Amino acid sequence: METGSPNGFAIESIRRVVRAVVWLLQASLIAAAAVMLACIAIQVVMRYVFGKTPSWSEEVAILMFAWTTLGGLALGIHEGFHVRLTVALDPLPGAARAWAERGIDLIAAVFGACLVWSGLGFVEFTRGSVSAAIAYPIEVLHGMAPIAGALVCLFAIVRAAMGPAGAGQTGASSPP
Repeated sequence: METGSPNGFAIESIRRVVRAVVWLLQASLIAAAAVMLACIAIQVVMRYVFGKTPSWSEEVAILMFAWTTLGGLALGIHEGFHVRLTVALDPLPGAARAWAERGIDLIAAVFGACLVWSGLGFVEFTRGSVSAAIAYPIEVLHGMAPIAGALVCLFAIVRAAMGPAGAGQTGASSPP
C-alpha cells in the first residue's frame, strides 16, 4: 500500500507511534532491570559486609521486578516471543495459520483488556495506601498492571490488523 494515500499515511503513522512506544518500553525495561540488579547487589553487600540492609532496597527491587515482568509481557506480545503451544498451528497451511495467528492475537488483546479492567479496579481498591518502607503511593506499583494491559491490547491489535509476520520486527524500515 502506498504511503501517499490516506490509508498508507495512517498505517505509517500507526507504525511510527508503535515503534516509539516499543522503544520507550524497551528503554524502561532496561533501566528497571539495571536498577533492580543494583538494589539487590546493594542489599547483599550491606547484609553480608555491614550486617544491616537498607529498608528501601527491597521495595525498589520489587517495584522494578514488577515492571520488568509486566512490561516484558507486553513486549513479548509485540515481538511474538510469548509462550504458546504450536501443536495445533504447525499442521495448518499458510493462509489458515495466518488467520489462526490473528485470532490468537485478538484473544491476547482480550486478556490485555481484562488486565486493564481488573488492574484499574485494584488500583481504586488500594488507593491511598503507601508502601511500608519508603512510603511511595502504592498506586505506582498497582498501576503497572493496567499500563501493561493497555500495551498488550495495543500490540495485539496491531499484530492482528497488520499481521504477525512484520509485527515483531523492530528495524527502521519494518512495520511495528
